[in-house]
Amino acid sequence: MQGQICKIESTLYTVKNETKSYPCVLRGKFRKQHILPRVGDYVVFDENKKVIDEILPRKNAFDRPFVANIDLAFLVTSVQIPAVNPMLLDKLLVLMALHQVEPVICITKLDLIAEEEKKPIMQFFDYYRKLGYSVVTNQEIDVIRKIVNNKTCVFTGQTGAGKSTLLNRLDASLQLKTGEVSKALGRGKHTTRNVELFNFLGGKLLDTPGFSSLELTGTVEEIKNAFREFSSVSCPFQDCTHTKEKECIVKQKVESGEILKSRYQSYLQLLEEVKKR
Repeated sequence: MQGQICKIESTLYTVKNETKSYPCVLRGKFRKQHILPRVGDYVVFDENKKVIDEILPRKNAFDRPFVANIDLAFLVTSVQIPAVNPMLLDKLLVLMALHQVEPVICITKLDLIAEEEKKPIMQFFDYYRKLGYSVVTNQEIDVIRKIVNNKTCVFTGQTGAGKSTLLNRLDASLQLKTGEVSKALGRGKHTTRNVELFNFLGGKLLDTPGFSSLELTGTVEEIKNAFREFSSVSCPFQDCTHTKEKECIVKQKVESGEILKSRYQSYLQLLEEVKKR
């Protein structure tokens, strides 16, 4: 029988099919081969012996959190307490691109800023819209529900940005705990501890403590390709890294304002991280 792992507690794996959940253990061969299933893994299991026999091929896999087969990631981005963090947003977008996960930028806490402050913030996010990213606000509940339908999704982003509050608005039956933002630190308290897969709005939700490890495993070329605005730029050199090359068109577009300066700074920082690794 086939099912999907929706929870892991020590050596016990909760596997769910369309009608029922089964508490299962692993075959010994997995431990010998140092293979560990993740929440979200599709598996073949013996429903009578309650043993997992096979892990089916994955669409993608992350180590921290220890999850697999994500279709969609909502990158929850607060505009106030905490403020927008362009570097974190760009790094998450690159991380999702490297794992073939569709990202959706979700803006929260617009009600906490004055009207005159909203224009530059929305111009910032309009840049991402022009790149082809989906951008929604946490007030667009019906839009978010339509996006989720039939997909396995995760909500991640800034600590204290209101992920649990948003999820409770989308589905009150989740009853997720929410935490106040620490004024001293400007960030929230972690309120999600365990990784678990829920049925959610016609799809599925991976509730996680967040992507605690944002180490990028891609190459320099893969990082470069993850920045969508670079693909339409024809530099004089085919292997241009858009860093020190004098005739680089990307650098010229950054100077002219066609490419967002914070995006370019994120790119340079991520390249350094990859090179050091």
